[in-house]
Amino acid sequence: MKKAVLGGLVVAVVAVAAVAYWTMGGSKGGQGADAAAVANSANAGAASGAASGAGGAPISVSTVRAQKKNVDVMLETTGTVAALNTVDVRSQVSSIITKVNIREGEFVKAGQLLFTLDSRNDDVNVAKAKAQLAKDEAALADAQRQFARSKDLMAQNFISQAAVDTNQTLVDSQKAVVAASRAAIDGMQVALSYNRIVAPAAGRAGAINVYPGTTVQPGGAVLVTITQLDPIAVAFNLPQRNLNDALAALRSGGGKVNAILPEKRGTIVGKLHFVDNAVDPNSGTVRVKAQFDNASDTLWPGAFVNIQLAARTMTDATVVPQAAVIQGPRGSIVYVVDAQNKAVARPIELVYAAGLDAVVNGVQPGEKIVVDGRQNLRSGATVVERSASAPRAGAGAASAASSAGEGSNGAASGAKMRGAATDASAAGGLGGATAVAAK
Repeated sequence: MKKAVLGGLVVAVVAVAAVAYWTMGGSKGGQGADAAAVANSANAGAASGAASGAGGAPISVSTVRAQKKNVDVMLETTGTVAALNTVDVRSQVSSIITKVNIREGEFVKAGQLLFTLDSRNDDVNVAKAKAQLAKDEAALADAQRQFARSKDLMAQNFISQAAVDTNQTLVDSQKAVVAASRAAIDGMQVALSYNRIVAPAAGRAGAINVYPGTTVQPGGAVLVTITQLDPIAVAFNLPQRNLNDALAALRSGGGKVNAILPEKRGTIVGKLHFVDNAVDPNSGTVRVKAQFDNASDTLWPGAFVNIQLAARTMTDATVVPQAAVIQGPRGSIVYVVDAQNKAVARPIELVYAAGLDAVVNGVQPGEKIVVDGRQNLRSGATVVERSASAPRAGAGAASAASSAGEGSNGAASGAKMRGAATDASAAGGLGGATAVAAK
């Protein structure tokens, strides 16, 4: 019995020693594998950093080509729409309105009847003047007969030459009386015409301030205002420094003027019509007018519009987007992409800017100009033109790196789990051996 127990103890000790040796050897092997993996990862990171430092990833940008075209130099200001002709209609005689022949807001033609006044008194005066003319013409006829008879009598030596001369004088004076009577009729007819008030010019009638039965008199209230709407003018002020440009445009037949309607209702094109003969000393500006066709009544007197006057035209100018121009302490630059896809900082001179475009010197037409992505550029950096459908290279690289990192973490986690299982197995074997020994 003692020999059997002693034999069992020897077997248990040998088994424990074997398990301990195998466990120590496996742990050292796992640690060696982990160290090798860390070293490989470090070498890969170092190699990637070296590659990035040597060349760097291309920077994604969007570009446009510089264009050569004619550019109008526009002077911008605010103008007021004004009618070319505005007439306040008043009565020229004292009378009573018998009829209003137009409606408020009606478009009238030159010479169209507007108001009719009570003309009975003037009709009577014209009739009296015509009767007086008839009387004077009868007296002239009698004087002419007397003059003819006197000439026959003088031929027969019945009367003297003095009598003939007297009759001649009577005829001449009666002719003057007849002429005066005719002039009186003309005067009466003019007074009679004042009872028919007609439009002095074509245009749109405003508010009517009188009605049938209203008494009017010279210098009294305005009966109606006629305003010409087509064509129409826009008056605005230009600074004194732009006077020569405005005069040059006027001498060339009138520069192009754009009237920009509010609320984005469009633009109307007209031409320069008038430049005042003096500069306002209080404001340092000169009064200018432009004329526009207004058949559709788009412009209305008194309204405000934005005005763009083409002072001159820059021919064969180099144009780039304003968004591509970078303002710096040493001046303006743009980034130009050369044939090797390298970004080159190019100093430029900003000649004129309007809207989204800028006229510059220092760039040749056709060169690629960086518009979007310039904030990340440095001179000499490699660029790649951005495509709307292509994924960004940085995002792809980051995704690959993330996937690689997750794989490494998974491998390390698996190794740790295997190590834990081995330790547990060793512990179980050792426990079993102890139990056997205790038994």
